[in-house]
Amino acid sequence: YFSAHWCPPCRGFTPSLIKFYDALKEKRDDFELVFVSSDRDEGAFDEYYGEMTCHALPYAQRDLKTSLSKKFKVSGIPTLVVMGPDGSTITTDARSDVSSDPEGAKFPWKPPTFEEVFPATVVNKGEKVESSTLDDKYLMLYFSAHWCPPCRGFTPSLIKFYDALKEKRDDFELVFVSSDRDEGAFDEYYGEMTCHALPYAQRDLKTSLSKKFKVSGIPTLVVMGPDGSTITTDARSDVSSDPEGAKFPWKPPTFEEVFPATVVNKGEKVESSTLDDKYLMLYFSAHWC
Repeated sequence: YFSAHWCPPCRGFTPSLIKFYDALKEKRDDFELVFVSSDRDEGAFDEYYGEMTCHALPYAQRDLKTSLSKKFKVSGIPTLVVMGPDGSTITTDARSDVSSDPEGAKFPWKPPTFEEVFPATVVNKGEKVESSTLDDKYLMLYFSAHWCPPCRGFTPSLIKFYDALKEKRDDFELVFVSSDRDEGAFDEYYGEMTCHALPYAQRDLKTSLSKKFKVSGIPTLVVMGPDGSTITTDARSDVSSDPEGAKFPWKPPTFEEVFPATVVNKGEKVESSTLDDKYLMLYFSAHWC
């Protein structure tokens, strides 16, 4: 549990977390909670940790706190990470799980597979469509909402792209995943589209899909392969840069495909092959920065 007393959201969440921890401890003993402090001094740590019933990383071990934050890419607090007994990371967003599952019924909140969060049927203009008909196709998931100005700006371009590419190939499908605030807004917005959609009533699946693909803002366009792999979560930019879909499904290039055959060193060309079998550091920088 990455947290600090000086952080208002942390102080707001900590009582809920400790209540959750104490209650779940009465039911099972196969887990533990360790507080990793970002407090500014040991006195603040002592005061804050005094409110907790769990373990804690010793405050003096600031180097280990920094290493743990870096390992789990903690960019803000409070952050709650869950690891499995085998050392694997199960989730770095357990804070939201504590809030949505305060009884811990689904603990340790292992991420569901795509099949578990995608419905058995989607809709197309009021007609139910079996999701099995999407098997063996590239699947585009469009997270969007009518209330969102950037979404309204992008949707016409996306539907134009979709309709045009459908005339050339049929190995893909687009499914609208709505963040509209009510079903009326969904109906109006979806009325502008020619693709499939997740039924609006299935809000739990919408939430699960957003979490699975770490959707932090809309519009977001995800492309998945026929094998269920995620190809890109930034297909919005691909639609804009490749409106003809010449490079669809926009598989990320390999390093070899984007690194030049030669680099320079003080005006002299150097064959990139001379860098083979070496550790390579790429320094992104600029004089104006």
